[in-house]
Amino acid sequence: MSNQTIAYIGLGSNQDDRNGIIQSALEAMSRTDGVRLLRTSHIIETEALSPYPQPKYLNAVAEVETMLPPTEFLSRLQRIENQLGRVRTKKWGPRTIDLDLLLYGDSIIEQPTLSVPHKQLHLRSFVLSGLCELCPDSLHPLLKVSFSELYGRLNGCNFGIDDAMSMLISIAGPIGVGKTTLTSGLLKYLSAEGIFEDYDKNPYLADVYAGQKELALDSELYFLSSSVRQLSRETLRPDRVYLSDYVFDKALMYAQNWLELDALREYEKIFAEQRKKVVSPVLIVCIDDTTQHCLERIHQRNRRYEQGIQSGFLKHQQDWYNRLYADWKVCPVIRIPAAACLTDEQVQKLAAQIRYYLPEAEKIRCSC
Repeated sequence: MSNQTIAYIGLGSNQDDRNGIIQSALEAMSRTDGVRLLRTSHIIETEALSPYPQPKYLNAVAEVETMLPPTEFLSRLQRIENQLGRVRTKKWGPRTIDLDLLLYGDSIIEQPTLSVPHKQLHLRSFVLSGLCELCPDSLHPLLKVSFSELYGRLNGCNFGIDDAMSMLISIAGPIGVGKTTLTSGLLKYLSAEGIFEDYDKNPYLADVYAGQKELALDSELYFLSSSVRQLSRETLRPDRVYLSDYVFDKALMYAQNWLELDALREYEKIFAEQRKKVVSPVLIVCIDDTTQHCLERIHQRNRRYEQGIQSGFLKHQQDWYNRLYADWKVCPVIRIPAAACLTDEQVQKLAAQIRYYLPEAEKIRCSC
């Protein structure tokens, strides 16, 4: 072929003989003039990304070489869908076969009938897993991030659109890592409202850091109440984007550090009830850095009650975040080193990435 382009097609089926239909679709693509089937990922089974129950899907990704223009290539794919019994009914409905044009070289196409790269590609593990088999180090044409990194952000989950949810982005990481600074920087480039933790208003905090552990429960309950007030469904509107300099779940980390066993059990019961009132984030940005760098920032900002913090305490916090996000199923998580969000240019690039997780003021729902 001349003027050929490498393209990637997502295949999915959740009706009839799913495997047989996918094989038939691959054979039909290989027989299409101007198309050469190169490789196919493993076929995997996934839950349907749908607001209502339906059968599980089989999914795969195909790599092809084509000389067809993208709109004509899409037309050929739709013709194959029709030949294999695809009936187009409601959105998110079951289907005999679904052939999505995910990528067409490095092209960025925005037309009424075609968007490339596929708008939801970076939110779907069942697509990214196939791309990771075929081209793990290739970059998403818009996000400029490798498919292997995008896949790692999802922790095996698939995410879709839910217009009923507020859009909360939470910045996470240990004390001194730069959460508030990054939040303030991102607000310059995102149409979002900032939410900042009320640590300076906590009347017990300085005494707890000074060693008065009998006040620890009061301090943690103050933070819990303040966080619920800031992040509750009654506070956050579904048509707004919010950016917080903390993640709600870290309250448990501090409670586990400060509280004796009996007080911790009491706190955990209260936390579980209050957690139900809080909006879940649609995206978390977790900043990573060394404990030494965090200590340096703590000393530089010179909050009196923080000056006794030791590296062991910060190491415990970093380990806790690592455990939390190793099994996180709520939303995508972007892990970023502190050195990659120091300059204004770096923050602007991160903001540009974040926008792709908030497409056109839509909201994101987990389908794990």
